[in-house]
Amino acid sequence: MGRSYDQLSLDDRCEISRLSANGSSIRQIAAALDRSPSTISRELKRNSGAQVGYRSSYANQQSRARRWKGMRLERDERLRAAVLERLASGWSPEQIAGRLARDQGRKVICHETIYRFIYAQLARTRDYRWRRYLPRGKSRRGCRGRRGGSPASFIEGRVSVAKRPPEANDRKTCGHWEADLMMFAKYGQAILTVHDRKSRLLLATRLASKAANGVASHLVDLFGAIPQPLRRTVTFDNGTEFARHLALHDLQIETFFCDPYAPWQKGGIENAIGRMRRFIPRKTDLATLSNARFRKLVAAYNNTPRKCLDFSTPAEAFAQMLHFECESTSPPAQGRHRVWSQV
Repeated sequence: MGRSYDQLSLDDRCEISRLSANGSSIRQIAAALDRSPSTISRELKRNSGAQVGYRSSYANQQSRARRWKGMRLERDERLRAAVLERLASGWSPEQIAGRLARDQGRKVICHETIYRFIYAQLARTRDYRWRRYLPRGKSRRGCRGRRGGSPASFIEGRVSVAKRPPEANDRKTCGHWEADLMMFAKYGQAILTVHDRKSRLLLATRLASKAANGVASHLVDLFGAIPQPLRRTVTFDNGTEFARHLALHDLQIETFFCDPYAPWQKGGIENAIGRMRRFIPRKTDLATLSNARFRKLVAAYNNTPRKCLDFSTPAEAFAQMLHFECESTSPPAQGRHRVWSQV
């Protein structure tokens, strides 16, 4: 018939179903659709149900399921195992695809292929355990949540993020950090997190309470273990827990605050907390989370490759910063060095 082959559409299958029910022959159906008789014959044989015969919706569903079985990850068992292992470890599809390409010197798989594979399993099996393999655990891609923030008028010495040095904005200079609390459903439980804007390294510590004095003390301890060239500025939101931020000035660290209701101005730490939520969701009771497990989860974050780092890990990027920025300074005390190098 001179027509190049393409897949039968749902409309085509509806017409096949109608003509077949009316008693039309295979050749008559083929002529009506401008298709080869062999195409119609194969369609009727492969996609007819034992009880219902040929129905367009059933045939379309069978055809889609068969196409998913031909996907790269369905065919390649070793690649599928490698991808699922990394997904289970908290890597995103993009991180997996990028790191495989970096390690093997060529493109191995596209991150969209991994997403399609997971969503196909969700659609076919209705087993929502597959959602655990996705970075945000969503059954479909959606929009961001609502914005939030807190009043700022009572924070002494508050300086707007608009006055932050230009070098802190382009992520090309080391030593510029963001900080926030990771909150949980159980009252009083929180984790203090700080995030380097350039290397994306995450440091975290548990809090006994959100009291500003205690938070400031923990911040001083965290940053005190870091060499001076790698601690220049910190950006906070307007939560009362950061009201004692001036304590960091003794470490020669400048402090800045986001505009009210604009947490996106410290998007790095927001993103980091979102990634950590996969393994420490809001409903977690921190009393049941051991220190060893907590350290392991932070270490896993810091050893996961990132696209923004050309698929190096935050730990690798921070180690490079330490080498180039601090090689001319005295090394930190051995005990303190262990505090941040392990995370």
